Amino acid sequence: QVQLVESGGGLVQAGGSLRLSCAASGRTFSSYTMGWFRQAPGKEREFVAASAISWSGGTTYYADSVKGRFTISRDNAKNTVYLEMNSLKPEDTAVYYCAAKPTGGITTRRRDYDYWGQGTQVTVSS
Repeated sequence: QVQLVESGGGLVQAGGSLRLSCAASGRTFSSYTMGWFRQAPGKEREFVAASAISWSGGTTYYADSVKGRFTISRDNAKNTVYLEMNSLKPEDTAVYYCAAKPTGGITTRRRDYDYWGQGTQVTVSS
């Protein structure tokens, strides 16, 4: 069983930055694919970014809407994954969720992730 706890959300003006953190329990965190998703009011939960460890090192993948603005990173020693969000836009406003999948590489489908955090609210004002 893996427990995920997000933190770092808040209110920020457009153009500003926030860093989200997701602390994970479990001894095999370093082998998990970790993802960030978000859900805006009235919308489906959507993929934002993911990080996986492969034989060649680390792999990351981003949704087109955040590419170049958001950066996912992980500290396996701290069992923590981060989402650095820069140049924030009002349309980035959502509840952001951390997710984990113990096996396989990066996917963007919600159903592929087995564990979820409770979410943290990010609000970007114009």
